[in-house]
Amino acid sequence: MRLPIPDPRDVAALAARGPALAEGLLTALPRALALLDAAEALVARAALLVEEIDQTRQAADEVVERTNETVEAANAVIVRTAGTVASVEPTLDRAEKLIDRFAPALEKLYPTLDRLAETTDPKEVDALVKLVDQLPHLVERLDADILPMLANLQTVAPDIHDMLDVTRELNLMLAKLPGMGRIKKRVDEQQAVEGA
Repeated sequence: MRLPIPDPRDVAALAARGPALAEGLLTALPRALALLDAAEALVARAALLVEEIDQTRQAADEVVERTNETVEAANAVIVRTAGTVASVEPTLDRAEKLIDRFAPALEKLYPTLDRLAETTDPKEVDALVKLVDQLPHLVERLDADILPMLANLQTVAPDIHDMLDVTRELNLMLAKLPGMGRIKKRVDEQQAVEGA
């Protein structure tokens, strides 16, 4: 493609428009700088929001971990409770006078009690006794530590949702800024390299 060679008329027309073009450039420069400052502020705010989201995620991970520990402790309580149920047999011997009165109910319960007796190990009974000794401390910890954390989980989810909405809005606003497509592409490429 050949470039047009300006003739003297074009130079004269350009010279006549020169002051207006210079004035337009001078008025556009502060606006461009203001837009750049606003974009930098948005990027800084987006970085802060991403950091807050990460902190919230870490806090949620800690709550989940503590909840898992609570579930494990509850499973241990269940195991110890099963051992305690096996200790009912000596009590039945002492309550022989009551057996006649409760015979129909006991006959209905017999298959369950028989299976329990066959599957319960003496070590499980010992473990259950120890657990019962620890129950007051466990209940205290549950009331003081676990239940408040679970209550806080209900308030964390809306906050995370709000932060994600704000982040999406920021991404949409940043995508509309001139030149941000190239910057985003560059950031995506860097993240892909770092991820690999």
